[in-house]
Amino acid sequence: MKVLILGGFLGSGKTSLLLQLAYYITGHALNDKKYQVVILENEVGEEGIDDKLLRGNGYQVENLFSGCACCTLSGELLSTVSKIEKELQPDWLILETTGLAYPHLIQKNLADSMALSSRICIVADVSRWERLLVPLHELITGQLINADTVLINKMDLVTPDTLKAVERQIQDMGRVPKIFRTSANQPVSHCIWDFILEGDSYE
Repeated sequence: MKVLILGGFLGSGKTSLLLQLAYYITGHALNDKKYQVVILENEVGEEGIDDKLLRGNGYQVENLFSGCACCTLSGELLSTVSKIEKELQPDWLILETTGLAYPHLIQKNLADSMALSSRICIVADVSRWERLLVPLHELITGQLINADTVLINKMDLVTPDTLKAVERQIQDMGRVPKIFRTSANQPVSHCIWDFILEGDSYE
């Protein structure tokens, strides 16, 4: 079972991009397994809206409610992932975190406790970048510098100069992940999905 951790602040467009990614995986799978993709949603509240949307599109969805998978629900996360691996045996598990999570802590927990390797993709909302960066600098920086891939989302809502400025700011944070520009209401290139999933070279 391969694991992708999908993070980013609330409202960045994670679920919209996740729907595209799940469709891409299931549409290009090389086998007929029943569960090619299982989505694990981490919701802070008692009810999830995103999981209803995902289920409505035909995906197998599991939930972690009332806490964050990188801290308060770390034990429950491990038991849920173990159950998914044993009972559903998917090709891919996509874990969509809360907007307040540090995905690298989840990654470390999965590696240390279950010997599961994973990749991290962070979605950054370029339309609210300046407004969020100052009050949430530590959180956003902590998410971005530990990612394998960053999707600068909502590119259609800002100018090319703003896109370039945000890319430079992310690159100046330290460890530089692979950065792509996306708009969740437009099809994302298959080459980008391939890189996010496997880290293949991108042309």
